[in-house]
Amino acid sequence: MSFIFKSIDHVQLAAPKGSEAIAKQFFGELLGFQEIEKPEMLKKKGGVWFGFGNYQIHIGIEEPFAPAKKAHPAFEIENLEALKIHLTKNEVSFIVDTDLPGANRIYVHDPFGNRIEILEWN
Repeated sequence: MSFIFKSIDHVQLAAPKGSEAIAKQFFGELLGFQEIEKPEMLKKKGGVWFGFGNYQIHIGIEEPFAPAKKAHPAFEIENLEALKIHLTKNEVSFIVDTDLPGANRIYVHDPFGNRIEILEWN
């Protein structure tokens, strides 16, 4: 083949119309992702973009909206225990999952009901 996949450019999650402020609070303030300015041509579509390291997560507006209950992004983290304490202090519930050998992981749902996996490899 003459083509090669290099990396994931971004992950997109859907959100309902008018939810940008909630997305900024959850992904920006709570999780600490840096907001990225959207290109001018895409601003009219709504939504908000975030980045961390070389990765981006785009929150796109979808009508009618339905959260992703099974499909999900998975984020690798350092110090999962500290995140769990942070989430608990901020009254964000999570589910501990021990089914993946070699990984400590949790599932959290964003304010729109989208499933997000967060894991730390042993």
